[in-house]
Amino acid sequence: MKISCAAGVTVMAAFLSSMPMASMAAETTRPNILLILADDLGLTDIGAFGSEIATPNLDRLAKNGTRMTNFYAAPFCSPTRAMLMSGTDNHLAGFGDMAELMLPEQRGKPGYEGYLNERVVAIPQVLKDAGYRTVMAGKWHLGNAENQSPAARGFDRSYAMTMGGASHFGDQIGIVALDPNKPPKAIYRENGKSIDIPRDGFYSSDAFAGKLLEYLDETESSGKPFFAYLAFTAPHWPLQAPDEDIRKYADRYQGGYDQLRRERFERLKKIGLVDAKTAVYEGNPYWPKWNTLPPEQKKAEAKRMAVFAAMVDNMDRQIGRVLKHLEEKGQLDNTVIFFLSDNGADGNSVYDVAETRTWVHKDMDNSIENTGRPGSFVEYGPGWAQVGMTPLKMYKSFMYEGGISVPAIAWGPKAGIGTGERRALIHVTDLAPTIYELAGARHPGNEYQGRTVVPLRGKSMLAFLRGNEAIVHNPDEAIGWELGGRKALRKGDWKIVYANPPWGSGNWELYNIADDRSESRDLAATNPEKLKELLVAWKQYVLETGTLEIEGLASRPGYSNAGKYYEDLAYEAKMPARQQKSSK
Repeated sequence: MKISCAAGVTVMAAFLSSMPMASMAAETTRPNILLILADDLGLTDIGAFGSEIATPNLDRLAKNGTRMTNFYAAPFCSPTRAMLMSGTDNHLAGFGDMAELMLPEQRGKPGYEGYLNERVVAIPQVLKDAGYRTVMAGKWHLGNAENQSPAARGFDRSYAMTMGGASHFGDQIGIVALDPNKPPKAIYRENGKSIDIPRDGFYSSDAFAGKLLEYLDETESSGKPFFAYLAFTAPHWPLQAPDEDIRKYADRYQGGYDQLRRERFERLKKIGLVDAKTAVYEGNPYWPKWNTLPPEQKKAEAKRMAVFAAMVDNMDRQIGRVLKHLEEKGQLDNTVIFFLSDNGADGNSVYDVAETRTWVHKDMDNSIENTGRPGSFVEYGPGWAQVGMTPLKMYKSFMYEGGISVPAIAWGPKAGIGTGERRALIHVTDLAPTIYELAGARHPGNEYQGRTVVPLRGKSMLAFLRGNEAIVHNPDEAIGWELGGRKALRKGDWKIVYANPPWGSGNWELYNIADDRSESRDLAATNPEKLKELLVAWKQYVLETGTLEIEGLASRPGYSNAGKYYEDLAYEAKMPARQQKSSK
């Protein structure tokens, strides 16, 4: 399935640089909508947001569209997807916690079903009812069963990896091992039915883009506008990419993560995304600095970041392929595109879940030579993840800005989407109502197909994107987050955060985000009245969403409290290349 996209990048470069664009071959009154989601992509991991990684297609969308630099998601994959699809809080949509990590006292409670529940209506259901054709390809992570699949939630065509992650190659290996002697198998479904993916020539980003285009062509004769959802698993671990992509970055990261953070911060200042006085969070003291690592570990780390960069580079080329196809079909001019990541960069370790560490060390070849190829399974750890969130604090799984701030772009000149950077607060739940307004569709409110459903919590940001309004959320509105016992709430410029030690203080912390986006100065002790005000708002959020507050939940051992990444790195950096059982 490997396709050269050089021609597509050239065509798109010429096309996007010559605004205004040519007219569509066939004019329609309602826009097509293309929603693109990256997986575990950090805030500064694309060029338009400060990266050194080659992302020309996303950069052009950002240049000719709106860069949203204060866009919030959830700190984990599936809760963001639930809020994205429903326009309401994850605790109402079925993902009060990650399905894979729920405790017995959570599982099955209202809002903790572990799949996109029947209390919400998904975007494709609303748009299909409004006369759109609906297609998707990529990671779903909102339920594994057929009756929880994209086909059951309004998609006419769907090609979905339903789980939290998988090998990016055709071996169809999953990511969490329950049995150390049995490789996990990822679940794929096409139009709801279980399938096995092609063994040869498969790479996830390429395959998902190809399927999406196939579905768009299949449904084109309907004459309906489309809603297309392209949900990459890149650059989620296991870090894997084609050799030719990895070679492009083979020598780029020898200087290490501390140096790269400085480089990205300088670039951010140069392009105006941060103020020169911004404090840069340099990582939790629990983790080692680059200059303390032995040479073989530095070499292993540099290779891992090279593979990560290759994944992002490849994903961008697939996006260019989709844009080129739409342009050739005369559809791009009438398409509105949204791009975002599902959470902050990931510095945690799945090795600590179930029997995964034992299985990986036994069956997978994580030698430096094999890193990134089929049969390898590596993560890239807290050092590189913290670079991905420069200058913010922490990363995926945390409620600090580094866990929930994501790169986001809106593009659609014909629909009036403006250009430039917009720093007003936006939340992932705002996308659904924005899409409905663009499509001339309406969320059903409190009832859908004879059942009671929850209304939207998000707000349309269309007037904001068109430059007609300065903000989406008023300063007196409170927006809350909770997942795995970690918590946050933002109201205006103020934010409270709770994280367990050693990552946080173990108490509620208070920050003025307008003055201190990197959360370097805890003001809880000096501003007790503001802390009290936000704690009142927090209790209201808990009441409205049905959030379960469980004592000690944030400190549970496992994925988001992993502390053994560098022990695994030391073991794997010395590993000789070997023939893998998993790749036979």
